[in-house]
Amino acid sequence: MTTRSFRIALLPGDGIGKEVLAVGKSLLEAIRTRRGLDLELVELDLGADRFLRDGTTFPEADQKFVRDECDAVLLGALGDPRVPDLNYARDILFGLRFGLELYCNVRPIICLADSLMPIKGKNASDCNMTVFRENTEGVYVGIGGNFKKGTPDEVAINEDLNTRKGVERVIRAAFEYAKLHGKKRVHMSDKSNAMQFAHGLWQRAFKEIAVEYPGIEAKHIYVDALCLQMVRTPEAYDVVVTNNLFGDIVTDLGAALQGGLGMASSANIRPADPRFTHVNARCTGVFEPVHGSAPDIAGKGLANPLATVLTIGMMMSHLGIEGEEAHLIELVKQAVAEGMTTRDIGGSKSTSEVGDWIVQRAK
Repeated sequence: MTTRSFRIALLPGDGIGKEVLAVGKSLLEAIRTRRGLDLELVELDLGADRFLRDGTTFPEADQKFVRDECDAVLLGALGDPRVPDLNYARDILFGLRFGLELYCNVRPIICLADSLMPIKGKNASDCNMTVFRENTEGVYVGIGGNFKKGTPDEVAINEDLNTRKGVERVIRAAFEYAKLHGKKRVHMSDKSNAMQFAHGLWQRAFKEIAVEYPGIEAKHIYVDALCLQMVRTPEAYDVVVTNNLFGDIVTDLGAALQGGLGMASSANIRPADPRFTHVNARCTGVFEPVHGSAPDIAGKGLANPLATVLTIGMMMSHLGIEGEEAHLIELVKQAVAEGMTTRDIGGSKSTSEVGDWIVQRAK
């Protein structure tokens, strides 16, 4: 039995994030009771409602609390049409990812049932890959600007920032994951034929690091070809590592192979590698279902909570609570098999009905 104490910050956020985090909180409470965990759950009042109420985005006190006093964050979703520029959401998301140096966005693309596989002639077993997306560099750093904005002569520039440290550490994390989980191949995806300087760095780093892992096949694929091949031969991919922008795109494509965004989990983590991180923080991971806030269906009981269930499984593994992720995956498989699902994957149940079903079996 795990004897360590844990503190998890819950950030429901906006839209359907509140609905799926309600399920997530109940599930964590059930796991806590069943396993006898010393697990504290602390809900943070952050998101559009708080911003519209008093202008708060991500105050320093909350940043310090998460960094120094929490082990992980479970995030529902951020984004609200009442705040069109979404600056409050960027402050929170980027404050967590950049502030905690969570340089790996890990996205399992695993199909859990044949009924969820959209490709003719393929089975669920044909889709079992994990994407490592670089999470703190690339075009998301916001370097750029406008000249003569709003005129016919406007110039708009965004820079793609890549550092040797940033590239090397996410590539190495992908190989370490493959080694730990017995994966045979690591693909690196870029667009070095068009971006020779930025992605030339990815090419060189990948080749140099691959030499250190002789038992793993290292392969390169351009991102446009990857998008094609993921829907033709998903079984060809075990681990994929790529930059921030491409990772954002190909993982949403991958979500279609596993039943949609309602089945897609993710982790933003900082692997314990002293060579590549110097952030002194207790919190090493932010875990979030990737479906977004979906304001068009918020409050209607249509949100699929299974991505949150799978995300909690990832968080349990990251915290060293063994066996829980596999248990939750099996519960999700059972829910799909028995039709205990929301309408996005063919069921007729509400968010709370699916959540209650899972929680009862997790006790």
